[in-house]
Amino acid sequence: MRNWLLPEYIEDVLPAEAARIEQLRRRLLDLFKVHGYQYVIPPLLEYLESLITGVGHDLDLATFKVVDQLTGRLMGVRADTTPQAARIDAHMLNNHGVSRLCYAGSVLRTSPDGLAQTREPLQLGAELFGHAGIESDIEIQRLMIKALQAAGVESLHIDFSHVGIFSHLVKNAGINPILEQALYTALQSKDQSSVRELAAGIDPVIREALCSLTELNGGVAIIEEAQKRLPATPEIVNALNDLRQVDQNLGDLGVNVCFDLAELRGYHYHSGMVFAAYAQGYAGPLALGGRYDEVGSVFGRARPATGFSLDLRGVITALPVAALQKGIFAPYDADQSLLEKIEALRAEGQIVVQELPGHEAHRAELNCDRKLVKQAHGWQVVDAPELLN
Repeated sequence: MRNWLLPEYIEDVLPAEAARIEQLRRRLLDLFKVHGYQYVIPPLLEYLESLITGVGHDLDLATFKVVDQLTGRLMGVRADTTPQAARIDAHMLNNHGVSRLCYAGSVLRTSPDGLAQTREPLQLGAELFGHAGIESDIEIQRLMIKALQAAGVESLHIDFSHVGIFSHLVKNAGINPILEQALYTALQSKDQSSVRELAAGIDPVIREALCSLTELNGGVAIIEEAQKRLPATPEIVNALNDLRQVDQNLGDLGVNVCFDLAELRGYHYHSGMVFAAYAQGYAGPLALGGRYDEVGSVFGRARPATGFSLDLRGVITALPVAALQKGIFAPYDADQSLLEKIEALRAEGQIVVQELPGHEAHRAELNCDRKLVKQAHGWQVVDAPELLN
């Protein structure tokens, strides 16, 4: 048993699910392609500094570490592809204008998370580098919505926040890192009494603003309420204006847009607007994204950036189960006309499985519901439901 037992939260993906995942992967990468996003394949392993520098301790804890036997340096197995895309933009492409990149591949995490509750999500995403305006945020958000809709997800609900609001309040109050972390934790649970207690010794205006964040969640009217209850500094006004524009620019896609100003997911990683997509039938977010302008600076070339990613395995979990595509059974025969017919069918995208000698008793395992039969006018495809029994 020890020879085949897999580690906890590491699983094989069997044919039916693998076929669905691969079909979706191709569909979404084609969608990204027509929007101008270029496909990249970063390495699974990198030196640890490249994978976790500048993205906070959360990714550090999620990363498996190994020692490079060639150099003795510490390496990491990627837990997120986004920092790798930022490195490629900063050093490999060296574009001066806008870069659009996309990717699809496995990542490995020390603990299970996401919809699939696996330590090996199949992460697919898109990143836009080189533009700091709200227009690029909206482009990425629209692409995320189109991707989920192309996957067959209905009734999407998108939650938005802006980590710059909390960051600005903390900076203006001169709050030390320990108190900042405590306030962050209290806000994540919307514990207003803890926020008030923690902020007891700071400026009353900022204290009330921090407490207000726990209540500022709901529809677009929340933006107007926030404008009344939060300090009217340029940073906060601009953040609220950006959130207001999101509501105005996503309505045609048929999604429900909401706001939650206490949601600080990825606070140590993101620098501006953040968002998450939800839908009925899923227990958690289908896709996550946001602006992370500071990450590129650790690679020596600061570039504004925004993007999103999703776990293909997680998205598949609540979609209707689809059976494997049935194939066409072909007998074992060296007839040249049969071989030509088989190749012609395969060129059309048909699945043709040619039997091997001695396996006549196992034809039902081939998943074929049609067969090739030699008739007067050559080899023809005919229905063969008996092959499934």
